[in-house]
Amino acid sequence: MSIDYRKTVNLLDTPFPMRGDLAKREPGWLKRWSEQKRYDKLRKLAAGRPKFILHDGPPYANGDIHIGHAVNKVLKDIIVRSKTLAGFDAPYVPGWDCHGLPIELMVEKLHGKNIPAAKFRELCREYAHEQIARQKKDFIRLGVLGDWDNPYLTMDFKTEADIVRTLGKIYENGYLFKGEKPVHWCIECGSALAEAEVEYEDKTSPAIDVGFKVLDGARLAEAFGLSANVDNALAVIWTTTPWTLPANQAVAVNAALTYGLYDTPLGKLVLVKELAAGALKRYGCEDAPLLAETVGEQLEGLQLQHPFYERVVPIVCGEHVTTDAGTGLVHTAPAHGLEDFQVGQAYDLPVENPVMDDGRYASTTPLFAGLSVWEANPKVIETLAEQGTLLHHTKLAHSYPHCWRHKTPIIFRATAQWFIGMDKQGNGGEVLRQRARSAVDATEFFPGWGRARLEAMIGNRPDWCVSRQRNWGVPMTFFVHKESGELHPRSAQLLEEVALRIEQQGIEAWFSLDAHELLGDEAEQYKKLSDTLDVWFDSGSTHFAVLKQRSELAWPADLYLEGSDQHRGWFQSSLLTGCATIGRAPYQQLLTHGFVVDGKGLKMSKSKGNVVAPQKVNDSLGADILRLWVASTDYSGELAISDEILKRVTESYRRLRNTLRFLLANLSDFDPLDNAVPFADLLEIDQYAILMAKELQEKVAGELYTRYAFHYAVQEIVGYCSEDLGAFYLDVLKDRLYTTQADSRARRSAQTALYHITRSLLLLIAPILCFTADEAWEVLTKSEEESTLFHLWHEFPLPEAEQEAALVAKWSALRAFRATVNKDIEALRAEDKLGSSLQAELDIEADAELYPLLASLGDSLKFVLIVSRATVRQAEQTRVAVTPSEHAKCERCWHYRDDVGAHAGHDNVCGRCVDNIDGKGEARVHA
Repeated sequence: MSIDYRKTVNLLDTPFPMRGDLAKREPGWLKRWSEQKRYDKLRKLAAGRPKFILHDGPPYANGDIHIGHAVNKVLKDIIVRSKTLAGFDAPYVPGWDCHGLPIELMVEKLHGKNIPAAKFRELCREYAHEQIARQKKDFIRLGVLGDWDNPYLTMDFKTEADIVRTLGKIYENGYLFKGEKPVHWCIECGSALAEAEVEYEDKTSPAIDVGFKVLDGARLAEAFGLSANVDNALAVIWTTTPWTLPANQAVAVNAALTYGLYDTPLGKLVLVKELAAGALKRYGCEDAPLLAETVGEQLEGLQLQHPFYERVVPIVCGEHVTTDAGTGLVHTAPAHGLEDFQVGQAYDLPVENPVMDDGRYASTTPLFAGLSVWEANPKVIETLAEQGTLLHHTKLAHSYPHCWRHKTPIIFRATAQWFIGMDKQGNGGEVLRQRARSAVDATEFFPGWGRARLEAMIGNRPDWCVSRQRNWGVPMTFFVHKESGELHPRSAQLLEEVALRIEQQGIEAWFSLDAHELLGDEAEQYKKLSDTLDVWFDSGSTHFAVLKQRSELAWPADLYLEGSDQHRGWFQSSLLTGCATIGRAPYQQLLTHGFVVDGKGLKMSKSKGNVVAPQKVNDSLGADILRLWVASTDYSGELAISDEILKRVTESYRRLRNTLRFLLANLSDFDPLDNAVPFADLLEIDQYAILMAKELQEKVAGELYTRYAFHYAVQEIVGYCSEDLGAFYLDVLKDRLYTTQADSRARRSAQTALYHITRSLLLLIAPILCFTADEAWEVLTKSEEESTLFHLWHEFPLPEAEQEAALVAKWSALRAFRATVNKDIEALRAEDKLGSSLQAELDIEADAELYPLLASLGDSLKFVLIVSRATVRQAEQTRVAVTPSEHAKCERCWHYRDDVGAHAGHDNVCGRCVDNIDGKGEARVHA
């Protein structure tokens, strides 16, 4: 009777399938996890642990999530999960930014413009709720773990009230002031813009050279050291914004630069020496002689005639004047430029802004009344030509500020606005900019270059204009005197009374408030501010409105994590509100990730057809593939994604999944409580395998997750599965797992090592592959209620440190020798002289250093090298002779042995297999 030896080996199966089928199965897991209330259970398990708080930078509640959102949320989730495994209580409260212009525009588009203000705000709130529901669904689909039933919304009544309280605290600390300063103004928005709402795009503008007639020839001659009066002289400016000339109040020079007086057919021209040659060439006056030269400070105070108005303007000095382009003399309109404004303040120049909110000149503006600023450009040029003051006109393509929403050019215009003063000394005596710099110094940055970027932005940023002329926003709840414009002396107290009302009724409590309710008879002297707060103030205040108000959270946050654009956005607004209220940043660490581009490095756009939607990836490949792509990519730069890149990620996933399937299959009959072997009794290679797994865990969990180096963590895990497991340990182990008796010490030793390896590996991949890790964890634990979430990093059984070092050194050397032997075997296989490595027999001569290592394994050496015979003797040099075995192949273990067929009833198997089938079982010592 023939025996089916396949039934005598331990080829076990597992319910963990080879194909993940993630796209179809992940939604079912999410549903079950939600029903089990895993987040709530985790909060109870983690209670009392040290806190780790990652504060969520709120996405804007408008439109479906895109791939950048997915990157952001997955990175946050990896961190929250890894910190939980590391022993922290790491709650994650997602949030949404809900006020502001984009929602107003959408509501206007859906419902029209002429809607009563209260009804309009109601529609805005409804629209935001609809958008949040859509985005929340997609975020949850990514496997992001959080308190989705209780997120924070900047339009929650309590949050709106606490945003108002943040404003009040900044006012109390002395950093808030009202001023008429030039701000970024979007004509389409009809409102001031925050720094973060401005982006720079190419624009073609008229570039003109304009002569300002010098009114005092004697004073000019004195400045240049000439004896005779200088007649017909022009101070020449160059500008790309002709429309600002009606607001001109001065011409600026640099006190330290050298200026020349050039004699030309156009008149005697004042130009900075470094730029004179280029300017004279533009005017067709290349050969104009230099009459004299002087430094800029000698020109200060010289009186000039405005080029088309009956207005006399002075020459002033400003450090912003450079020799980068133009003429070295700068047209100065304090109402239309920040540097112009600052110079104007120093010289007490008027701030006259003729441009109204809609970008048109006021009806009282001579020559240009009613024109838009863009319509005015050609009219200004025409007027200059008529006046004989236009020296040159051309077109120039240059970078120009645009509104990030409308993609239209913006202007600088002075308006009465409320500012947080960067260089204002607060009531505590400290300048806000210095506080902010100190806060940056105290912050840890990932990657490190973020520090220099934020430092530069804090160092250079102007005062923060926090007021907006919008409808859907948190109001600036101040009362101002109708005549003086001063804030009510009890503003702090009144603000808190309003905040209490907003807690109950939302921002409508302010808009519907009758001032008499709070001010009594004083109401006749005061009016409510109609301005709303910049939405960046909303989100920037959430460290107070959320972290300080929710009991499960803590202030300051350990980490803020957002895209690289947030150095000028949320990172900065949070920093400034933190410093202006409490004196420090509301975070300990900042992590910055780059933007997503396509496989060619191009920006994604619908017109290019290169957009990769996270919803599509989830529905076709599964969220774990998207998560693995995020973790595998170096987020410190641009993150490239394409179908080809995702295909490679999927291949990496399959290799990981196959490793897990092998591990789980070979543990399917193993119970760690009943079958585990103590570390001291494990076979030596199994002890080494546990030490390799421990080394991986220490590297990944102890170092790489800690410093948020996820792409290195993925490399380590994939490399470990491929090299340490696939190419070495599991390769050696298969014979023992399959051919020894099921309950033998040899096999249980192997399974004990596999159990520790599997448990550690699943926990290591859990922050990244949350679906796959928990799918496998349920198989390992045989419980649908179990989760990687509910555990900490694996604790390994370990030997004494000295024994551990010796074990690692020995087996590292054995693996190195094995690699050289494999090359010799592969060379014979390439020549078709050998089939599998088990057909090989080795005669090894080993040098004095290697010999004791090989000899210590005894008969186990052949199992480590995966050959049918290996003998070793000591020699001066190491040599290996590989020969094909002349013996028969065992049908069961596939080794080539001289005793195959030598045992009654077993025609085609070796004595070792006979013993494993019918006898006491094979004894293993080392491998």
